[in-house]
Amino acid sequence: MRTLTFTVPAEYEGCRLKGFLRGYCNVSARLLVKLKRVPNGLCVNGTHAAVVSLLRAGDNVCLNLPQDEETAVPSEVPISVLYEDADLLAVNKPAGMAMYPVPGSDSGTLSNAAAFHWRGAGESCRFRPVYRLDKNTSGIVIIAKNSYIAAALSHNIQKEYIAVCEGILLGEGTIDSPIALAPGSKIQRMVSPCGEAAVTHWQSVCSKNDLTFLKIHLETGRTHQIRVHLSSIFHPLSGDDLYGGHLDKIGRQALHCHSARLIHPVTKEPLFLQAPLPEDFVLLLRELNVVIA
Repeated sequence: MRTLTFTVPAEYEGCRLKGFLRGYCNVSARLLVKLKRVPNGLCVNGTHAAVVSLLRAGDNVCLNLPQDEETAVPSEVPISVLYEDADLLAVNKPAGMAMYPVPGSDSGTLSNAAAFHWRGAGESCRFRPVYRLDKNTSGIVIIAKNSYIAAALSHNIQKEYIAVCEGILLGEGTIDSPIALAPGSKIQRMVSPCGEAAVTHWQSVCSKNDLTFLKIHLETGRTHQIRVHLSSIFHPLSGDDLYGGHLDKIGRQALHCHSARLIHPVTKEPLFLQAPLPEDFVLLLRELNVVIA
């Protein structure tokens, strides 16, 4: 069982426990309901407390999170760990590794690899990625090791992607176009007025040999969002043959989640993580005379 402890700051003097948990601690409504059912799930100064309890500055509030029961099947697949503590695991996912098992293939995914990694450390955690990357997109994936962290970090991570698209794209811009599933497909997406809102911000770093190196930030996280949006403005990612790119420079979409910024939900300390580029991306960037660690 993971125990999280928070000290009540002066501005929450006289606040009810529920307000402190929902406001300062970012505890989700779902987790709060679950904690109320766990013996000593919520404690103040070492004593079981109700959500209507009044708090004083300096009180110690403890959340006793229930142990995960559902975990993935471990597979002995190496992963590159960028950061880990009692609550978070950040890895540099390689291209070609799926996030989750699919019917007929229940091993070799990031879920299986993380389970194997945790088993070696004597831990048992449910696989809770805070966001997903496509199978052939490389880069940082942040995995919450408990339900509190998963909820607290949802939509609270600032990621920077780097990409290489086809054609010459100058300056910077925003693509604000809804995305929907393409008719007759279970995989491919398209820009459609009937889709879900999707916003992508891009910045051109340099162009050469009919390729453009981009830095990208997202406001939303739709499936294939960067790939669909760049294709919609006639600049598909190099290597992304599903959306009009060509395979002569790289054998998969040239997209890498390069960095992530967040405030740790427990320590309240800022974290900045970077994922080194895989070799295929390094070779592609050489065509643009770009070198990135």
